[in-house]
Amino acid sequence: MTLAEGQAQTPKYPDRPLRVLHGFGAGGNADTVARILAAEMGKGLGQSVVVEPKPGAGGTIAAGTVASAKADGYTLLLATGGHAIAGALYDRLPYDTAKSFQAISAVTSFPFLIVAQAGGKYSSLQDLLKAAKARSQDLTFGSAGVGTGQHMAGAWLAQQAGVNLTHVPYRGESASMTGLLSGEVDMVVVAPTTAVQHIKAGKLQALATTGANRWTGMPELRTVAEQGVAQFEVRSWTALLAPAGLPKPQLDRLQAEVRRALSEDSVRARLEEATGGEVKANTPAELHATIQSDLKRWTQLVKDANIQKE
Repeated sequence: MTLAEGQAQTPKYPDRPLRVLHGFGAGGNADTVARILAAEMGKGLGQSVVVEPKPGAGGTIAAGTVASAKADGYTLLLATGGHAIAGALYDRLPYDTAKSFQAISAVTSFPFLIVAQAGGKYSSLQDLLKAAKARSQDLTFGSAGVGTGQHMAGAWLAQQAGVNLTHVPYRGESASMTGLLSGEVDMVVVAPTTAVQHIKAGKLQALATTGANRWTGMPELRTVAEQGVAQFEVRSWTALLAPAGLPKPQLDRLQAEVRRALSEDSVRARLEEATGGEVKANTPAELHATIQSDLKRWTQLVKDANIQKE
């Protein structure tokens, strides 16, 4: 058989629809990102890219499904920053957070906002941290739930600032907003897109952003690091992963398609609006390094802050 004959008999990739799983509900942030990306990638791949929400257990059900799938480029995972957190929190995952997956590319990333009631006692994060150091009773912070990026950002802030902040978990970001507005907690860590409407309405006061740089949606808002907690940075992200062992031709094709999709102005605009963050592809090596770094940091935080493991 000649080389040309062998190549002719090799199926072209992709020759059937792909599926992208994620571990959260339909209509949420991960679902929105996955659908925008999948629709554009499908154009370049010449095949449908079907998004399948598989919610539950902090995204680990979807991750486990992908980790055990055939590494042929037809089953992918739209992971979030919670992927590394789950690796730090759950002792009996059916996969290895880093080794069971092939990193393809980052898609989006965004900082959190730290917010308090408008017209309250705290007009900046510095004010709140000073009060936390002076008070015998702990201040409280709300989040979207135990083990979420919002929870970890608040716990990391308390550790790095050397203060006690009592965590109050809610069932999702909307519930945490309700808790803050009713005065149940002193502050909340939240995604920008969830808080911005309340800030514009004058109901909430933004105290800080958790990114290394100021958030573009509110450039006057200082970072945590600018307010005295040196080198503090927490960002959440979304990224595309495949099962470990993905052949290089499929990896290269998928990585190229993510880059092409994210270079489209209309796609970038929709993703930026949906997440309030940055849209940027990166290399498999860079994404793998991010996951490893996050996993190391959150594992140490879980230990140091005595966060109960699942």
